[in-house]
Amino acid sequence: MPKAVFKDTVIAESDDTVMVEGNHYFPRSSIVERFFESSDYTTMCPWKGTASYLTVVVDGERNENAAWTYLTPKEAAAQIKDHVAFWKGVVVS
Repeated sequence: MPKAVFKDTVIAESDDTVMVEGNHYFPRSSIVERFFESSDYTTMCPWKGTASYLTVVVDGERNENAAWTYLTPKEAAAQIKDHVAFWKGVVVS
């Protein structure tokens, strides 16, 4: 089962991830919400739409914008709506 880990802490776990461009997108319901804070940072993907970012916080250590989600993805990426992906030191295995 895929897990997302930061600072030896599991922050998301699901056997129902969606793979897109080499990234596991975890259902939003599978993340441990207490480890996440909203961020104002966004980026734009031409085929997925606007990505909104989340900061991961574990034991007081902040990993700014280490998770992203497409709140209203374009039609081509509809399968990742309500899903979260990770980078920047979050290990997915």
